[in-house]
Amino acid sequence: MERILMVDDDRRLTELVGTYLRREGFEVQAHHSGHGAVDAILANRPSVVVLDLMLPGLSGLEVCRDCRRQGYGGPVLMLTGRGDEVDQVVGLEVGADDYVPKPASPRLLLARIRALLRRQGGHRPLLAARQVGGLQVDPRTRVARIDGAELPLTTAEFDLLWILVDHVGTPVSREDLVRRLRGIDYNGVDRSIDVRVSQLRRKLKTTGDGVQIKTVRAVGYQLVVPVA
Repeated sequence: MERILMVDDDRRLTELVGTYLRREGFEVQAHHSGHGAVDAILANRPSVVVLDLMLPGLSGLEVCRDCRRQGYGGPVLMLTGRGDEVDQVVGLEVGADDYVPKPASPRLLLARIRALLRRQGGHRPLLAARQVGGLQVDPRTRVARIDGAELPLTTAEFDLLWILVDHVGTPVSREDLVRRLRGIDYNGVDRSIDVRVSQLRRKLKTTGDGVQIKTVRAVGYQLVVPVA
């Protein structure tokens, strides 16, 4: 059974959403403060963390950043203020995999949770590892390595990297990336993909052979290996 940990100080919301998710077959736990939230995440290793941005004690941003630094690699779905682009972008930068503006219905949260779980496990049984220069990406174990050293990727970063590796040398549009990574249509202003690409670029700089993500103007992004 997939386990969901909700970190939100709104007890009525956690009870409502928790009841709904349990009816859908999930095990649900709730934590109502930023204090101790990182320890709860690391101790329980939930399948998905649903994390509110505004919490007493540590903020959701601090909780997300700290649990990533301490090794939690599962999906984090952050709840942000409606239309607050700054919070949404910062949430992605500190390691959240997706965000949902509040107030969010239980049905929408369920859809986003299921999308994260599909992304996390959907490629494992069938696809073989791919090698691009010194970069190796294995969708079965969800591990990426550069020259043998493992890259510290979040769920969303790995999924983006796999799509680019699977289309190496060919541009992938923002519309396609948003649809495949977030399960929604691109609205022309969604910056989540740009944030992900920026994060991946920083992590790929450790490669010695120049594997990089190129911006293709008016199209999207492309993984390339420069010719020596």
